[in-house]
Amino acid sequence: MLPRKRASAGLSAARGVRRLVALRRGVAVLIKRFNRFEIKYAIPASQLAAFKPDLGRFVKGDAHGVRRGFYSVASLYFDTPGLDCYANKVDGLRFRRKLRIRMYPGSDTDAAFVEIKQRVNRTVQKRRLAMSLADAYRLCSGAARFKLSDADDQEVADEVRYLVTSLQLRPKNVIAYARQAFVGYAVDPGMRLTFDTMIRTRRAGFDLERPRRMQLAYPAQMAVMEVKANERVPHWLVSLLARYQCTLTRVSKYCAGIEALGRRQRQVRTRT
Repeated sequence: MLPRKRASAGLSAARGVRRLVALRRGVAVLIKRFNRFEIKYAIPASQLAAFKPDLGRFVKGDAHGVRRGFYSVASLYFDTPGLDCYANKVDGLRFRRKLRIRMYPGSDTDAAFVEIKQRVNRTVQKRRLAMSLADAYRLCSGAARFKLSDADDQEVADEVRYLVTSLQLRPKNVIAYARQAFVGYAVDPGMRLTFDTMIRTRRAGFDLERPRRMQLAYPAQMAVMEVKANERVPHWLVSLLARYQCTLTRVSKYCAGIEALGRRQRQVRTRT
């Protein structure tokens, strides 16, 4: 494994700037930068049918979803040769970050998003660039330096390239899942609530768009519920979480994928 100090090379202070850019051609507003609290809970998938109706008074389905807030997510994650990003999460480092390319299969846009997701204590900071998948691959391979007209976008692109080259980041796995998203209105307009199910993984190169066989990364009978809020978890949601005995969890879909692939590899070696 690489020395720990290398895993934190090039870390820069996030500015916490929120910036909304309206996309053309009827696509909804794209959030390019934000800070928020993000808390995850494990909940049996069998309880979702009872849990979700109780949310109706406080949240509504995300407009991005094709039906009742549903959509698909696929992400290509990068890590060092020694899996330092994975280790930082497992070790519970209070300052950590990861690089990924994200797509939304089946959506009305073929754009890919290069994202730097960073956690400082309980606060999640995310910066993203929307570009073609081919350009996302070029940027995240470190092979090309992009010249962008927007100064903030240029800063993110330069940081991505620096991280890739200095930490030797390479594609490690693909994580895909079905997501149902809800957004707050009236009482808690800044809150976002998501339910992720059928979380799957596979090994990867620069091939996010290719349909390939995947394996479960998280138990099929469980869902990961993420509460994303600007300041705090609302009291009404705390009550619902207690009523349905939702368990606070430190699950990372990327880490779960790495571990699932490791178990599969050990099983194959045992058979041979």
